[in-house]
Amino acid sequence: MVFVHGAGSFGAAAWPRQHGLSLEFDCLYVRRHGFSETEDPLPTDHERDRIIIGDALGAGGHVVAHSQGAVAAMLLAVERPELVHTLTLVEPACFSLTADLPVTRAHIDLMAPLFTERERMSDEEFQREFVRLVFSADAREPTTDEARRSARRLRLQAPPWEAPLGIVPGVPTLVLTGGWEPLYEEVADYLAGTGAIHHHAPGGHRPHDSDEGDAVIRAFLRSSGQTGVA
Repeated sequence: MVFVHGAGSFGAAAWPRQHGLSLEFDCLYVRRHGFSETEDPLPTDHERDRIIIGDALGAGGHVVAHSQGAVAAMLLAVERPELVHTLTLVEPACFSLTADLPVTRAHIDLMAPLFTERERMSDEEFQREFVRLVFSADAREPTTDEARRSARRLRLQAPPWEAPLGIVPGVPTLVLTGGWEPLYEEVADYLAGTGAIHHHAPGGHRPHDSDEGDAVIRAFLRSSGQTGVA
């Protein structure tokens, strides 16, 4: 089972409630391209992320992905569906699928100018404006090396609506959302219309951290009838 993080915490730290699944599955918590505790952040590379996930899967297994990590997970599932036994997408930022729908279009119109201007902004300025636009909140000023790397990493992330996504053929898919943001609900409804199972759980953008969300993920994986990864 391969876990793919979003734009925030990464590796095993991004999945604290799912560590216990190691008792049932061979769990790998990958780090996407450009995410490191010590090295400078790098720009998003969906193709490199797709390769990282594919290499981790080996002969095949389950993929659980959060937010922007869902983009590369879907890219792999479209290209190599035989490798992906199940696909779990938590608050998937797969906005290219719904770019023509009203909520996603409004989000793109809101955020695109920020990404256009980001080369002329400092990491802190970009983070501050990103948090204001997306969460209607004030961002904390980065005061540690890791916080400064996180701010830079955020500025280097590619706009998720630019990813060339398609519908995943024949892969059992669960979409888990927090019910807090119409943008992610629009993506989830779209995926449900293509055959995915859609569940809600509390927890905002991290519903997998809640008891309910963790239980939904575990039930879906167990129902697949495949407990283990080659």
